[in-house]
Amino acid sequence: MTESGFSSTEEDHQDNNQFMELFEESLKSIQTGKVTKGEIVQIDKEFVLVDIGYKSEGQIHLSEFVDLQGNITAKVGEKVDVLVVSIEDDEGRVILSKERAARVQVWDVIEEAYKNDVPIRGKIISQMKGGLSVDIGIQAFLPRSQADLRPVRDLNTLIGTEHDFRIVKYERTQGNVVLSRRAAMEAERKALREETLKRLENGAIVEGIVSNIRDYGLFIDLEGIDGLVHITDLSWGKVGHPSEKYQIGDRVTVKVLNFDKEKERVSLGIKQLTPDPWSKTLENYAEGTKVSGRVESLKEYGAFVELEEGIRGLIHVSELSWSGKVKHPSQVLNVGEIVEAVILELDTEKKRISLSVKQLEPNPWDSIAEKYPIGATIEGKVKDITKFGIFIGIEEDIDALVHISDISWTKQINHPSELYKKGDLVQAIILDIDQENQRFSLGIKQLTPDPWDMIPEKYKRGTRVNGKVTSITDFGIFVELEEGIEGLVHISQLPKSKDDNPMKDYQIEDEIEAEVVNVSQEEKKIGLSIRKLRENAERDSHKGYVQNPQQATSNLGDLLKEKMMDAPIEDD
Repeated sequence: MTESGFSSTEEDHQDNNQFMELFEESLKSIQTGKVTKGEIVQIDKEFVLVDIGYKSEGQIHLSEFVDLQGNITAKVGEKVDVLVVSIEDDEGRVILSKERAARVQVWDVIEEAYKNDVPIRGKIISQMKGGLSVDIGIQAFLPRSQADLRPVRDLNTLIGTEHDFRIVKYERTQGNVVLSRRAAMEAERKALREETLKRLENGAIVEGIVSNIRDYGLFIDLEGIDGLVHITDLSWGKVGHPSEKYQIGDRVTVKVLNFDKEKERVSLGIKQLTPDPWSKTLENYAEGTKVSGRVESLKEYGAFVELEEGIRGLIHVSELSWSGKVKHPSQVLNVGEIVEAVILELDTEKKRISLSVKQLEPNPWDSIAEKYPIGATIEGKVKDITKFGIFIGIEEDIDALVHISDISWTKQINHPSELYKKGDLVQAIILDIDQENQRFSLGIKQLTPDPWDMIPEKYKRGTRVNGKVTSITDFGIFVELEEGIEGLVHISQLPKSKDDNPMKDYQIEDEIEAEVVNVSQEEKKIGLSIRKLRENAERDSHKGYVQNPQQATSNLGDLLKEKMMDAPIEDD
């Protein structure tokens, strides 16, 4: 017996009953599925023991404290949120889970965000069918249409980025959550717009981000409201397309040109941030000044050269070379090339600058007459051949023309290519130099005397000549008397024919004899007559008969024999 009157056995039993009552009471306060806080008290090879404030410590499998690199992240004394999973035996061993506690807490956050319509932070981790997967503590779905304020062409550009999202809907039991980044952005944009509208005014200089690019300009996001920079307000220089200078996402400084608060329309400018370069052209671009610039574009009539941003001049095609042979600027210039020129004229009112390349060098025509006197013989290569003549290179920028009429005294030339080809080395005589019109005339036939100077003396009227028929026309036949010299036997000067067609008795290449009836040196024409030659022969025969009958009889007999041979044979 003890002093209290109870045996030791009874005392032990009483203590045991009290312990069990307390233990059972503590177990009643432990609810499975409830998240509570605990402290890590021990780490062994399999479990992490956590004191959750009850009589017994809970167990969490060690795997829940291992990171991706295999390192154990649990530390004794660390506070953790845990979920009571179960009580497994009579001893009251409590099974806990840190990961499941986190999921429960995430769902609580999701529910709270949905009810109060507040954003939730998340990270886009991958692309999936119809949209993107977002980590918000659990995996959620972001439809493609809700990824941005405007359609996103490549969703992969968003992977790895963090954003605020709005909960569109969720099903806790199914574990499904649908998000909208667009809704979060619209809400944020609305709040920013109110602040932006308060500080916008004409002339204000603000910053924004390029949100869209069109052919006609840039749209700039000014924190909640979009403004437009028209393409003409991008630069004082010429801009082919806004994308040449800017990309979506670029941060730019702009000036407010016009702000309509009621319609919330904002016109912006970038070039207005700097002075108009034309305001100082009189100082920097005086006439006669030598300048350099980049060839910006080529047109049929000339080349535009950018001297600085906003300042460009025109080199007319006629100012590219003294020779005048450049028909298109692309023959001597390329886009992007740096070129030197001289300022010919400056018109600040019309914002025009006329430039010249050829003025950088002396005009070769100024000294051409001194170097090449009229009548001198020169030698050069054929540079070009046209239907009206050949061009011979004299100097680098000067070609001289030999007109087709100055190639030969006597030859009939249909086209100069019959006699010459490019690259042929030829001699010629200088006929004329017109410095004002930049024309240089040469002659090849002038290297030799004109054979027609001797024709009147050589082919006097009444001279008997022999030649070859070269062509037959309706009005007569042409006869070559010597190389390059032809005479015409008009149809009226042919012997009469019984059927009134005297030219039928002649063919090309026939050798004939005729008499010269007229010569025109000015017109370079020789008139011939076969009829007159024969009439004169008959007359001479008759005259000879009277003077010498015996000789005349012989001549007359020959003549009659000739006439009989020429006469047509008639049927009996």
